Amino acid sequence: MRTTLAIKDALLDEVKTLSGAKTKKEAVEKALEEFVKRRKSKKLIDLEGKIELTYTLEELLKRRRKDVPHR
Repeated sequence: MRTTLAIKDALLDEVKTLSGAKTKKEAVEKALEEFVKRRKSKKLIDLEGKIELTYTLEELLKRRRKDVPHR
């Protein structure tokens, strides 16, 4: 999808340097992927203590094998 954005040159250059991206497009995509990953992680961390899991290790592994049959 083609989009026009006004991004500060210094910010984009820093993202390229930190991420190792070679192009502006790659830098923006990496930054967006990192943003999404961090937000999803934060949501999981915020759930800590709010959900009670009472599975034993054996039960957890059994459920995982059921959900992911190739393991």
